[in-house]
Amino acid sequence: MKTSKFTRYMVAGLMALTLTTSCSDFLDKEPDPELTTDMVFENRDKVYSWLASIYNVIHKPDKWSLTADGYEVMADDITPSERWRQWDWRLVIEKITGTWTINSPWDGDLWARMPLYIRHGYIFNNMVKAMPDHDLPQSEVDNMKNEVKFLTAYGWWLLAENYGGIPFTPDYIAPTNASLEELMVGQSKFDDVVDYCDKQMLEAANALPASYTDPSKYGRINKIMALTVRSRMLLFAASPLVNGNPWYNEYRNYKGEQIFNQTYDHNKWIKAAEACKLCIDEAEKGGYALYTEAGPNGAIDPFMSTYNVHIKKWSEGNREITFPVTKGNDYRNTFLRTVSVREYGGGNGLGVYQGLVDAFFTKNGLPIADPNSGYVEEGFSSVAEDRSNITSWEYGTGNPGEVTTRGTYNMYCNREPRFYNAVSYHGSWLAVGNRKYNFFYNGRDNIQSSSPHDAPQNGYLVRKSLCVTDNYLTGAVTDRQGFTYRLAFTYLDYAEAENEAYNTTEARMESLKYLNRIRERAGVRKYTFDNVDPRDEEYIHIDNTQEEVRRVVMLERRVELCCENNRWFDIRRRMLAESIPEMNGDCYGMNAQGKNQNEFFKRTPYQKRVWKKEYYWMPIYINEYEKNPNLVEAPFWVTGEQTQNTVN
Repeated sequence: MKTSKFTRYMVAGLMALTLTTSCSDFLDKEPDPELTTDMVFENRDKVYSWLASIYNVIHKPDKWSLTADGYEVMADDITPSERWRQWDWRLVIEKITGTWTINSPWDGDLWARMPLYIRHGYIFNNMVKAMPDHDLPQSEVDNMKNEVKFLTAYGWWLLAENYGGIPFTPDYIAPTNASLEELMVGQSKFDDVVDYCDKQMLEAANALPASYTDPSKYGRINKIMALTVRSRMLLFAASPLVNGNPWYNEYRNYKGEQIFNQTYDHNKWIKAAEACKLCIDEAEKGGYALYTEAGPNGAIDPFMSTYNVHIKKWSEGNREITFPVTKGNDYRNTFLRTVSVREYGGGNGLGVYQGLVDAFFTKNGLPIADPNSGYVEEGFSSVAEDRSNITSWEYGTGNPGEVTTRGTYNMYCNREPRFYNAVSYHGSWLAVGNRKYNFFYNGRDNIQSSSPHDAPQNGYLVRKSLCVTDNYLTGAVTDRQGFTYRLAFTYLDYAEAENEAYNTTEARMESLKYLNRIRERAGVRKYTFDNVDPRDEEYIHIDNTQEEVRRVVMLERRVELCCENNRWFDIRRRMLAESIPEMNGDCYGMNAQGKNQNEFFKRTPYQKRVWKKEYYWMPIYINEYEKNPNLVEAPFWVTGEQTQNTVN
């Protein structure tokens, strides 16, 4: 009988691994396949090669590797051109159009990759030793071992976060002569994985510095990175998907144990809130902070602040980055190429959903559906909108401080600053071309007659995280810093967890405190429980209830964290998919077949999505499932026969 890929990688050796990336220049080492394991740990450079292999637990910044993991595409932020199905994009496009099966490939494939890196981590921590005569002191070894302690736990968590029930063998290195029966590991309880990872991550964090003074160590695991992942893990574990969810009553492992606890545990929200607050306190103590720039009036410039937080590097003063990624940062050939227009060598087809356009607030901080928002959808502006009192930002019209020009479709006028830094729409400014985008049918940026796949299918392109002056065609591209998380994530995680953990006025005020820090930087009015005039220029009144705070926190997460590999996980853990029309039905945008403004500016369906209950979890590939009799398939996925975990 063949062993599963998961099992085979658990007993694989490092020498079979070919490294193509590493954590940082400090870890840019290549392993020698002719060496034995003992020889590796007698050589300083080989030790760093081994350590670099474990850092492959960390994937590329997701917005720069969209086809690999596909998280953004599986959510309702980013929409790739359907015409890209002919290339690798089919792997994620099929996951949103209802053709996802247990045989569907997935480039992320954590099931195969993570056990390999985890095993390397356990071997490393068992064998690494100081070599003072070769510039490897005990202090560095101790630091390495704590980095690896976090990385192995992170690998386990990535598996559990995506697959639910996983074969879990903590701190165990199977011998190479292990019997087949010993290798056929079944799945463990989800909470057991979380509890183990929680302990490991916290221990590692307590032993690591908040940051490194040596620039060559930037990107290596530190205290804040570990605490950030830990707090987000505990937030997920407290959420409705896995905290007493009756859907999974019959989802049991081969021993008959329920993989997800069926009893709601409120203490999980308390643990999540405490973990987020610890992360924030340690980060701020270590010099981390929301990135801001001052405007002409001396106050925060919301346009430049919410733009450059995604452009500026740590070395350029961006202290908001809490989880940098220094490997695999191919921004030019992935993200930049897909969002650049054809004229500048791009694929010109990575857009956003109309639902995301609608999610952004108006400039007075209210949702567009609020009758006091001032939102007007149809028609065209009669005057240019100038906000030069707060910004010198020139990416709206090419004129500093001017946001929209006369004749802009009203849907895009008088919106909050983050909107203009996240969405490229017809008439918005194409800075690299010193002109406006033209998405009319066969217009300059929607030439369907000669190259239909290089055309936005719904009249929008992603702008968030784009340096708008970069030119893919000429290679004049800004050197960028990749990152997975920033401090704003943890502020919003804490605002959510604190509100859920303690249903008190004090807790709700604490939630608003951190939520309002995000809104202040974004240039929109803050929330208050006090009675204020609806026309107040600084605050918006909301009711002092847990439900209301939950509502505004989730609205803020939708906007602040869009297109940053967050939405897919919010949709899953909060079980939102069934309530989002564009996750299961018609998807909308402007009419990309429209040849003029009367035809183009209409909400038009361009694609139909299909959501199925099983999509909340990645399936175990059928060939892996069939090789190991102790595995059960993920909930609701059908394997061809009615298995014990298939529920109605």
